[in-house]
Amino acid sequence: MRASTTSRFTRNGLGIVASLAIAAGLVSCSATAADDRPEIVVTTNILGDVVTELVGDQASVVTLMKPGADPHSFSLTAQEAASIENADFVVSNGLGLEEGVAQHLEQVDAAGIPHFVASDAFEPLSYTEGDAEGMDDPHFWTDPARMSAVVDALGTRLATDLDGLDAAALDASVAAYESELDELDEWMQGEFDTIPSESKSLVTNHHVFGYLAERFGFTVVGTVIPGGTTLAAPSAADFAELSADITAARVPTIFADSSSPDDLARALAEEAGIDVRVEQLFTESLTPAGGGAATYLEMMRANTERITTGLTS
Repeated sequence: MRASTTSRFTRNGLGIVASLAIAAGLVSCSATAADDRPEIVVTTNILGDVVTELVGDQASVVTLMKPGADPHSFSLTAQEAASIENADFVVSNGLGLEEGVAQHLEQVDAAGIPHFVASDAFEPLSYTEGDAEGMDDPHFWTDPARMSAVVDALGTRLATDLDGLDAAALDASVAAYESELDELDEWMQGEFDTIPSESKSLVTNHHVFGYLAERFGFTVVGTVIPGGTTLAAPSAADFAELSADITAARVPTIFADSSSPDDLARALAEEAGIDVRVEQLFTESLTPAGGGAATYLEMMRANTERITTGLTS
């Protein structure tokens, strides 16, 4: 373990007083059994959910990005930054997604903490237009096949670089989750096959569906924000060009990110001068429990249903 006994007590909310009480025999040490588990710190909540599925209760999983947050802009508190420094293993997305956490991840690598970068597990796509043209697209999770490749590589790294895990249990969890991803992929294909080929056109509030489009045969007509990050902003010329493309492609629905305001998408719908709906998708962040996308699998199924309905009704 990288962290000291005291830091692990503090991290779990016990503090020095509780540790002294345990030492004096005033408090049972059974309540602190989880402190002996290795700690995995994960940047995004999508990957946090996946990691939790793989390790179960064998490790403590700390997810830095809160439900509903934007991965491009979320930042860390001092306490969260310290949790990375005390981690036994770190998982991040890569390809510049976690813009507000980049410096902390550099410190992780400098300190020699085992660090799994999800985007190292597959061949990334590049943006083909907009401000990010030519840059690698970090939004791989919209393709469940690429997520499966990440899960396979992550399982190998966890078994190799993280002490304290039961290898057989980890292998079983990885196999079970990969099976669920295969089922998800097959189900999504079946749902998307119900959309007429001439209607498989996507307009979103920023470039997030490149991997899904490649996997399932969609065309990305354009995006409200002309780039791979929600931190960019469209110009009047961008609006006018995309409005013309929407009209030409007869796009019935614009899909807006649930973690970002959809004002721009609605403004574009009005600019297009046609009857275009705006539908929210859970694309870059999970929701709290009961919010419709509390897990990666739930998020993907909800988005598939909304895209299918939006492009067929």
